[in-house]
Amino acid sequence: MRSDAETLAWLTLLRAPGIGSSSLRALILRAGSAESVLQQRERWREEFRFGEDTLAWLRKPDPQRLAADQEWLAREGRQLLTFDADDYPALLREIGAAPPGLFVVGDAALLWLPQVAIVGARSATAGGLANARSFAQHLGAAGFAITSGLADGVDGAAHAAALDGGYATIAVMGTGPDRIYPRKHRALAARIAESGVLVSEFPPGVEARPDHFPRRNRLIAGLSLGVLVVEASIQSGSLITARLAGDQGREVFALPGSIHNPLARGCHQLIRQGARLVETSDEIVAELAPLAQALGERLRERLQPVAAATTVAAAGVAQRDPEYAAVLAALGHDPVSLDELAVRSGLGVATLSSMLLVLELDGEVSSVGGGRYQRI
Repeated sequence: MRSDAETLAWLTLLRAPGIGSSSLRALILRAGSAESVLQQRERWREEFRFGEDTLAWLRKPDPQRLAADQEWLAREGRQLLTFDADDYPALLREIGAAPPGLFVVGDAALLWLPQVAIVGARSATAGGLANARSFAQHLGAAGFAITSGLADGVDGAAHAAALDGGYATIAVMGTGPDRIYPRKHRALAARIAESGVLVSEFPPGVEARPDHFPRRNRLIAGLSLGVLVVEASIQSGSLITARLAGDQGREVFALPGSIHNPLARGCHQLIRQGARLVETSDEIVAELAPLAQALGERLRERLQPVAAATTVAAAGVAQRDPEYAAVLAALGHDPVSLDELAVRSGLGVATLSSMLLVLELDGEVSSVGGGRYQRI
């Protein structure tokens, strides 16, 4: 577990002017920890070519700003995931431009679920919004978390449909985690924080800026196994997400539309460039199922040492860590909310979320919607 001093050092570095994501990752790897970077800042000055602004901050950071960051992190359901930690999302770690830190609101364990990004036009047509909702619900039912950018139009429709169906959804933000953009999505963001997860590479207090959204889009693509573009104009930011997904080795899917619809032209361009034309969610599920299974195995390997669990289904519950048997006993045979299960089992919500993911992979528990779980 990260110490308070190390967390403070990370916050200091993430706010340091003039240190980009790649440089900060390299700096941490060379120094061994964020604290070591600060303690030996003069040593790294020449190698990493710190500017005067950078050095001035590292020597004397703003204590009020850092205190506010610490206060934000201290509240329930909030955390900072750093790329040097085991719980940093596996798929995101693989991309060349992986952010060194992620500010998270909600259940961070959901970031390890197999995800499909659903993106598209902010001014989507009624048909486009209906398609976004339909694909989100069907993909959610198939076991995929729905990832998007909390924007108006297709993004918001996909998030809301996943929540309405009781499925996991992940909103990647182009602002700090405490700044909702657009403001009309405050209620939606609150719902996502309650049963999904909000994630941003920007520290608290950072407002929306045009250059933040391409950076957000690389995270959307990097977290996901595939990206579905529902509607997009030729100039749409969704095409940036699709391009980044292709560059990162992710699958790109696009819905065809009428030749008379200007919001179909971006999708048609993607299809001409090699994106897969899809008409049903089953086509996406069939394409991504093997990748989702591989990600599930990686999740199992990550959680197994922590939980000391024996997850061979044939061996039965008796040979699993006793805590798992206790969770199954606490579940009973009727749907139970995560909060109620925490009360029954005496375990924390974060621990339960990870254990329930393992049990779902073993086919012993299923999510039945509304944040509830049930034994199979």
